[in-house]
Amino acid sequence: MPDLKQVVNTARRGLSAPVPRDPYLESVAASSESHRFLANSTQAVYARHVSCLGTILAAATKRAPGDISVLDWGCGKGQITYLLKQRGFTVTSCDIDNHEADDSTFGQEVPIIRQQAIDVIPLSHAFQLPFADKSFDCVISFGVLEHVKSDRDSLGEVRRVLKDRGIFYIVFLPYFLSWTQHVARLRGETYHDRLYKKRSFVQLAESFGFAVAGVSHGQLFPKNSVPLSFDRVLEPVDRWFCAYTPLRYFATNLEAVLVAR
Repeated sequence: MPDLKQVVNTARRGLSAPVPRDPYLESVAASSESHRFLANSTQAVYARHVSCLGTILAAATKRAPGDISVLDWGCGKGQITYLLKQRGFTVTSCDIDNHEADDSTFGQEVPIIRQQAIDVIPLSHAFQLPFADKSFDCVISFGVLEHVKSDRDSLGEVRRVLKDRGIFYIVFLPYFLSWTQHVARLRGETYHDRLYKKRSFVQLAESFGFAVAGVSHGQLFPKNSVPLSFDRVLEPVDRWFCAYTPLRYFATNLEAVLVAR
């Protein structure tokens, strides 16, 4: 296996590159109020991360996407499963079976999952996953780890279902100094009741059998409400600030690539 840290650093350069608009996601956004954000710059953020992950998995496995198994853990509205399937990956989607949670697949309208015939496996336990040991080449967390009941229990379970040298790709992990998180809390919003420090997260991951191939700051500027037409300028500026200036310490998220040892 190549040096994953070098692979991750190279792949992450693409997180500021232009990406094509996705007409399907835009059509879903136009027809569903709860999916309007998919017509904005967030769409491009998702697409870049899926592309970045694809580059990492290709280098790590030396296999075609169809021969790489990915678990979309907490798949929500299904947009990441859709983007992964568009690239040919073999994807298993799952989410907590909670009809009262508006961020669960089972607690909201999910046109992408319905129209794309995505089979979502319901999870009945707070952290246990209904999969055999070493089932997947990759597990992804797009805004999931910070919401589970126990991140420690969930990290252990993700490690269990990952193959040795498998990839755990984490995006949107809320950072404790984030200016947007603090503004949200001043407004009384507690959607993220758990915020993370970089060093303590690395220690936590390592304690559950992961090697850290990369942890970076991302999303200094929120994207959900920013028009997609601004993306080609905004994202490179955002990534530059997060990479080369102290303003990264006020960015919204941490983005991590972990490797199962």
